[in-house]
Amino acid sequence: MGNVTGTLAHSEVRLPAPAIRSFALASPLDAERHPSFERALQASVRQLRLLHSPPWVRSLGKLALDVTTAGWRFPVPRDAEHGGIARERQPFAAAVSEAAPFPGASSGAKRRTRLRPPADAVVLKERLLYLLQPPLENLFAGKQVRLPFQPYPYQVEGIAFLMPRYGALLADEMGLGKTVQSILALRLLFQAGLIQRALLVCPKPLVHNWSRELRTWADDLPFEIIGGDTEVRRAGWLVSNCPLKLVNYELLTRDADYLADERLRFDVVILDEAQRIKNRESKTSQAVRSLQRSRSWALTGTPVENRSEDLINLFAFVDPDRIPADTPPKRLPQLTADCILRRTKEQVLGDLPAKTVRDTCLELTPAQRAAYALAESEGVVRLNALGETITVQHVFELVLRLKQICNFDPLTRASAKLEQLQADLAEVAASGRKAIVFSQWVEPLRCLASALADFGPLEFHGQVPMRARQLVLERFQKDRTKHVILMSYGTGSVGLNLQFTNYVFLFDRWWNPAVEDQAINRAHRIGQTCPVTVRRFLCEDTIEQRIAKILEDKRKLFNDLLAQAEKPTTMSLTEDEFFGLFDIKARPKREKQEKQ
Repeated sequence: MGNVTGTLAHSEVRLPAPAIRSFALASPLDAERHPSFERALQASVRQLRLLHSPPWVRSLGKLALDVTTAGWRFPVPRDAEHGGIARERQPFAAAVSEAAPFPGASSGAKRRTRLRPPADAVVLKERLLYLLQPPLENLFAGKQVRLPFQPYPYQVEGIAFLMPRYGALLADEMGLGKTVQSILALRLLFQAGLIQRALLVCPKPLVHNWSRELRTWADDLPFEIIGGDTEVRRAGWLVSNCPLKLVNYELLTRDADYLADERLRFDVVILDEAQRIKNRESKTSQAVRSLQRSRSWALTGTPVENRSEDLINLFAFVDPDRIPADTPPKRLPQLTADCILRRTKEQVLGDLPAKTVRDTCLELTPAQRAAYALAESEGVVRLNALGETITVQHVFELVLRLKQICNFDPLTRASAKLEQLQADLAEVAASGRKAIVFSQWVEPLRCLASALADFGPLEFHGQVPMRARQLVLERFQKDRTKHVILMSYGTGSVGLNLQFTNYVFLFDRWWNPAVEDQAINRAHRIGQTCPVTVRRFLCEDTIEQRIAKILEDKRKLFNDLLAQAEKPTTMSLTEDEFFGLFDIKARPKREKQEKQ
């Protein structure tokens, strides 16, 4: 076995070396011309059925698509689960009840006003949310939400401007209804479920006016007025679940510590008379800018009063990032155009009536309220003490005394009416307009002359010499720095042609509406090319409101009797109506004898 192994190990197998042979490969190729390439190429176009005949895509069968939106009716309970306000299912296109249009509203072809998304809206969902909504005119034609009147067409456009915008400046000229537009836009956003908490900031004299307008145009929207002592205000800010809060600028500034609370965030903050924050360094402006909010709306008829910085400071609230630092004034219109809506009376002339009369209800200043309460209580006691010797003249004297306190406090000269008039005249002057202010007495007119010095006031009353009156009127018409003329009813209510003025302010009311109409007609007469706005100042919870109600009832009766072609009764207050203004038990002896 060992020999075999050894033999195999020592044996070698030799293979022959590989041989490489070369081959010559030759393949002849023949090329021939194809007849098709001999013809010139021709391009042709053929229409496809897919692009020109629907359906363009193959159907996947019937698709069920249910679209719903969330909203709620007020008042609503608190949703304990989500810590917010409970919602009810309600479509956004909730119809608004049929309401009579404003007197003089345009009745031409039916308009279709759709919401206008801002130009910088890039989220498709946001743009579709507004673009797919029906025209606003359709919303204001149903029965679910009540309106006292149909808005004017230009006001509907203002609502369509406000609703989609997170930053908006509504700068319509005074008298065009910025209040109505903002309230209706706010109301529709609440109903759509797009907002849940809102804050409205206005000057103190306008708080009651806003309250009245909210009850008129949004009677289903609960609101509360922030006021009272510190603890009451704290509860109003941090505890109350009311969807809309109303506060004046002074209290807002005072409660800046509460506003810094993280729990206090608003979906919308609206500033009325927003020129109040034109001073960027003021405490008011700082408090407003510190508000935690999603939407910022500003209302003012004078966005630029003296310089371009006024507009920049407004946009520090409206949209802080829109205007970069050191922006030249010439670029401001380009940067802010999409966020500003400004209309003048000439631009909406076709929508407006020739004359608009509005009551502005004001709250007396604390000094006025104290003086008024004392004078009324002492006066009523004195009248009752007269017994059968009382006459209507005694009552008349008390009425005059109270009306004068409504104009100015006898000691401090404080005046809620003056504060509002100054704000209104600032808009009148900024727009280059002119105004007439009527009062029953000369003394208030003289007080106004000194307080309104910035507007170039001229006086026209019984103490102005006859030879100087025509010069006063000519100067008022030609001098562009003279924006207001102060007139007494007795001197200025007849025989004058002032159709170049567009605003009339009744600082206090006359006893007879016919005399007021004559005064208003100094501006509203043949030759007037623009609508005339009339504002009647009334103080809340005073003799002025009581008299105004009686006069309004008489005006309605007067118009009804004229329509029936009967002889109307007197428009002035009767003796019984004078006595009815107060809680007076005493009556003249003559009246008792007549009753017997």
